[in-house]
Amino acid sequence: MANFDAILPAGGRIGPELAQRVGTDVKALIKFEGKSILASTIESLQASGLISRTIVIGGDEVRQEASKLADEVLSEGSSGPDNILKGLKHLLASPNPPSKVFVITTDLPFVTPDTIRKYVAQCPEHRDICVPLINRKDWDAQYPNSTATFAKLQDGSWTTGCAYLIDVEALESAMPQIDRVFQNRKSIFGMAKLLGPKFLFKFVTKTLNVPDVEQKIQHMLGCTGAAIRNAPTELAYDIDDLEDYEYAAGVIAKR
Repeated sequence: MANFDAILPAGGRIGPELAQRVGTDVKALIKFEGKSILASTIESLQASGLISRTIVIGGDEVRQEASKLADEVLSEGSSGPDNILKGLKHLLASPNPPSKVFVITTDLPFVTPDTIRKYVAQCPEHRDICVPLINRKDWDAQYPNSTATFAKLQDGSWTTGCAYLIDVEALESAMPQIDRVFQNRKSIFGMAKLLGPKFLFKFVTKTLNVPDVEQKIQHMLGCTGAAIRNAPTELAYDIDDLEDYEYAAGVIAKR
C-alpha cells in the first residue's frame, strides 16, 4: 500500500457538562486511561505503516499535547474545513507535496492501527474522495445500546465515519463547496438548497440508496467519490456529549 500524509483537525470544542467531567473543552484532549484521543490517534496512524507525516491543527493546548508526537502543529483556523485547508496548504508548500492525504478527526477513541489499514485497503485508488459508511447492524453488534444518527436508505441504514482519503487536487477545488456544506450542516433549509428537491424527495420517500449519495457527492464537489460500505465501525464512534464519553469509558474499562 502507498503511504500518505495525514491531516488531523483538532479544534473541536465540547459543551460545559462534558468539559467539566473531563477537565477540558477541547475534544481532542479528552483522555481515556491517561492518554488523550489526539495522542492515541497520532500513535495509531504512525503505527499503521501507511502514514508519512502527521499534521495537527489546533489551539495552544493542542500544540502542547502534540508537539512531541506530530511532525507539525499548526494554529487553528475559524472552522473545521479551514483547519483542513491550513494543513493542506502546509503540506503543498513542503519539499515533497503529497498527491493524496488522509484526513481524520481527533474525537475517535477506538481507532487502532488495524482500523487505519483496513479502511485504506477498502478505498479504490482511482476515486478522488473516499468516505466511510457504517451499517447499523455492524454498529449495533459492536456498540450495543449506544446512540448514533443513521440515515435510512433503500439499501440499509447508514452513518458516515470521520476519516477520508482524498486526492489533493480534488480537495483544493472542492473546499468552497465543502465549506458551504459545513456552514449549513445544522440548517434543514440550508441543506435543502444544497442537495436539491429531487435528492430530498428520494430520501423522504425512502427510495434513496448509496449510489444516489455517491452521485450527489460527485455532482456537488466536481470530483469522483466512493462511499466505502461496511468500513470499520471505529471510524464512526465520536465523542460529542457526556453520554458518548461514559459509554466509551465503559467499553475501554472492560478491555
